[in-house]
Amino acid sequence: MNSRLLSETKEPGMAKLNTSFSRRDAIVSFGGGMGAIALQDILKAAPDSKSGVHHRPRVKRVIQLFMNGGAFQGDFFDPKPKLNEYAGQRPMEVELRTERKTGGLLECPFKYSKHGKSGLEISELLPRLSQHADDLCVLRSVYTDNPNHGPALLLMNNGSITPTVPSMGSWMLYGLGSENENLPGYVVLCPGRPVRFSILWSSAFLPSQFQGSYVNHSKIEPEKMIPFLRGSRQSLDVQREDLDLLAKLNAEHLRKRVRDPNLEGRIQSMETAFRMQTAGSEAFNIALEDESTREEYGNGHFANGCLLARRLVERGVRFVQVYYGNGQPWDTHSKHNTAVQPLAESIDQPMAALLADLKRRGMLEDTLVVWGGEFGRTPVSENGNGRDHNHYGLTMMMAGGGVKGGMAYGATDDFGFRAVENRLHVNDIHATVLHLLGIDHERLTYRYAGRDFRLTDVGGKVAQAILA
Repeated sequence: MNSRLLSETKEPGMAKLNTSFSRRDAIVSFGGGMGAIALQDILKAAPDSKSGVHHRPRVKRVIQLFMNGGAFQGDFFDPKPKLNEYAGQRPMEVELRTERKTGGLLECPFKYSKHGKSGLEISELLPRLSQHADDLCVLRSVYTDNPNHGPALLLMNNGSITPTVPSMGSWMLYGLGSENENLPGYVVLCPGRPVRFSILWSSAFLPSQFQGSYVNHSKIEPEKMIPFLRGSRQSLDVQREDLDLLAKLNAEHLRKRVRDPNLEGRIQSMETAFRMQTAGSEAFNIALEDESTREEYGNGHFANGCLLARRLVERGVRFVQVYYGNGQPWDTHSKHNTAVQPLAESIDQPMAALLADLKRRGMLEDTLVVWGGEFGRTPVSENGNGRDHNHYGLTMMMAGGGVKGGMAYGATDDFGFRAVENRLHVNDIHATVLHLLGIDHERLTYRYAGRDFRLTDVGGKVAQAILA
């Protein structure tokens, strides 16, 4: 498909703007306008599709659980017995350049066992999640391009280390739109600030209504998570009157300017913010969950984030990212084996609860859950007991609609340093996620600055072997 600059795209059926229209007309014309344009080429490419996608989607929504800082692949899903056998030594296979100076192999004291009917090998660090082994699709052969947090985070979130391109969630929302006009279609949950912060969920040159909405959920009360959620100076009726007047003025302004994506984005943002005063107060209020559900997820920021993610996707939010914590909590440059145990304990129960909850509600079959960080960690030691950044090989995990459960795909070398079998680049991960959503990653493009951009840049290949 040849993508065109949106300002050059012609829509014969687009309603003419005037000052005598209803609020609903305004929302459709402004808020839905850019999404409709985005889907126009998709529909042309798949004229028999009633869903507005390239092929039949396997999932409707995505929850990404992001271990910012980078987890060690050998701790959880990629057993490496030779790591302990050769502990302290430095075989030729591990003579790879990393960001910092490293020494000999660092032992991994955590035992593995087989789980489920599939016999999938999972570490003792994840006893609860192990009970869902037959739902897990473990990707042991992922690799990325850069061992530095900033570029690696950008590549994992935005498909490129270039800091001025749209994020994966923005591309998803641009291509598919939202299922709930009262909430943002793309929400980012983090109890603090991950490295690089808002650029990781930016819409960049895509229309601004497709950017992620960041929510600091370190405090669980909705009004504290989202400051100024409710306007206190005016009633909802008065606010509605103000917005209706503003919509008329903006419509007249927009009519003279033909089409202004930035203005359209601001109009939709104001409308969403107004509706969120009611919808957001309910959606972000985990106190409305029954006590047994709260207990199932456990306590802590990550547990609350997983529960919020389920509440949000249940209400039509297309993409939810749950960052583990502030900064780089998985960045274990020292005392790794000690530090990883409480980290693992804090994710095990919430992740197991999330999968069980989604399955119980009949949502796991059309929800994709993705787990991983920006890179892995080295099997060789840093400072004698830590692990450095490792972009040569890392493990990711998927569960839910469209992927085969109870399987491990690909492999790293004998020590877990480098992906060597069925290697998957980050762009391949993105291509596969979009494919499961019904999108051909090569056809969802946007022309900007004289070239066609896409999430997977000039790479990306769907991992067909993991598809159910």
